[in-house]
Amino acid sequence: MNKENVLFSIVGVLVGFIVGFVFANTANRSGLAPQVQGAAQVAERQPEGLPPGHPAVDASQTRPQVDPAALGAAVKLADEQPDNFAAQTNAAGLSVQAGRYDDAVRFYTRANKAKPDDYETLVNLGNTLFDAERLPEAEKWYAAALRKTPNDVNVRTDLGLTFLLREPAQIDRAVAEFNKSLAVEPAHPQTLQNLTVALTRKGDFAGAEAALAKLQAAAPQSPAIQQLRAGMDKAKSGAPAETSEAKAGK
Repeated sequence: MNKENVLFSIVGVLVGFIVGFVFANTANRSGLAPQVQGAAQVAERQPEGLPPGHPAVDASQTRPQVDPAALGAAVKLADEQPDNFAAQTNAAGLSVQAGRYDDAVRFYTRANKAKPDDYETLVNLGNTLFDAERLPEAEKWYAAALRKTPNDVNVRTDLGLTFLLREPAQIDRAVAEFNKSLAVEPAHPQTLQNLTVALTRKGDFAGAEAALAKLQAAAPQSPAIQQLRAGMDKAKSGAPAETSEAKAGK
């Protein structure tokens, strides 16, 4: 698997049930060879529906430029040789870099038909569909990859994100996947960030506080910590207070 050091920094603003997400992808990429693209690439375009004043996407996280001639040649070869696995993955990787996600899905799907057991292709299909905001479809491919490698924490966390980011959100399913990731790697910063957001949205502030405390211990310099704390405080202030009758019934 070529995916390395993908770090999701949630710098979201939470107000009630609104959560804004910006993901910074620090995966190492080089050349034009096909690679596993991080789901965090969604940071390369400003997510829709963010609250006013939401921080802008880091301008340094721009999409690599793709030579149109190289892309055209790769696409031509892939269409001429639909059973050529290398041609499909090369065309898919270039299409992802160019932001042509639907084309990339088409090529990765052909690659999967050529080599159904190739793990990277399964993950790439999930990641590309994630980037295309086709989250239920991304779920399918992440799940297929995890059937082969259940302890892949990055893929498991991305699977959880498909539940957290879809509309309507399936927060309990997201939390379940994040907890599975943490069972393998308890100090995984990306997962702890996402779990903090999920539990905050759910209104489980005690659980969110615990997850945030673990994130602070695991990655004390994370820029997400302050934003997550601010979002949690806003969510708490907007939460309905318990009535005296409810308290009395406890």
